Amino acid sequence: MRLGINLGYWGAGMDGDNLAVAQEADRLGYDVCWAAEAYGSDAPTVLAWVAAKTERIDVGSAIMQIPARQPAMTAMTAATLDSLTGGRFRLGLGVSGPQVSEGWYGVKFDKPLARTREYVEIVRKAMSRERLTHEGEHWTLPLPGGPGKPIKLTVHPEREHIPLYIAAIGPKNLEQTGEIADGALLIFPSAAHLEETALRHIRAGREKAGLTMDGFDVCPTVPLALGDDVDALADVFRPYTALYVGGMGSRKQNFYNQLAQRMGYEKEAAEIQDKYLAGDKAGAAAAVPQSLIDQTALLGPVERIAERMTAYAEAGVTTLTLAPAGFTLDERVAALRAGVEAMERAGLA
Repeated sequence: MRLGINLGYWGAGMDGDNLAVAQEADRLGYDVCWAAEAYGSDAPTVLAWVAAKTERIDVGSAIMQIPARQPAMTAMTAATLDSLTGGRFRLGLGVSGPQVSEGWYGVKFDKPLARTREYVEIVRKAMSRERLTHEGEHWTLPLPGGPGKPIKLTVHPEREHIPLYIAAIGPKNLEQTGEIADGALLIFPSAAHLEETALRHIRAGREKAGLTMDGFDVCPTVPLALGDDVDALADVFRPYTALYVGGMGSRKQNFYNQLAQRMGYEKEAAEIQDKYLAGDKAGAAAAVPQSLIDQTALLGPVERIAERMTAYAEAGVTTLTLAPAGFTLDERVAALRAGVEAMERAGLA
């Protein structure tokens, strides 16, 4: 099992520290550094900056939002970053959610699976430097009856195949991800529930495509907090968990809430959502079960973190992406180092 680092969103108040964290992860031998985007910082700009200030660590988008860019533009960006970084770029894609897709980008959030499949087909074709043609439900290239003609990418990526990941939560999305992608970006992963909530669906998609799980990167993001008081550490992540389970999306379309339900927290997920949508964010955070946070994060001293890492590896995780918690740079760096130490203690390095 390899280790990654997730910087989250640029502009969240820790920008200078984020670069230092990425550089320390590079020095410690972490495999990949991911950056996110929603409706603030964009991922490619951050990744270009991090790549220019590091030496060997891969940089990846977790995620570049599908409604934000035409697929050919995404292929151009991926090829450019792969060329500039000497083959260190990983392309992570996702549909985002209804609120961002329709409210920020003005793109209807409909048929996300079909849209993702077409998008990936176009991106892969463009990155392969074929002359670009496509006839589908969502995109037709070139547009018929006009001056457009099939053209091909002029930039040569460093590699013939840039790894492509998809952020997936629901069963159908996970299955399609297994079928068409090189890896899956997962959130709120529980080692105890990973097979039923994710891997069996991914495996079904791989089998549909005539593939095995060999070479497929199962890549969940897991917060890490170092310390002796596990309950107190869990409290740090209550607002974060409440935001996703309670407030990401509408009452009918909240993928994180549905995931919590599939993990056995049906009643708790409903209560969190009710309170969050009513404006009681503190009450929603208080309603998050400690066990849910503990199952989906790495909390405690190095020895306990090592045990949990072993469970993730045994469950089928191939790249464990850490989101190191801390109020200072020193605390976040200590968490990074604890991740490496825990891997060594577990015999996973």
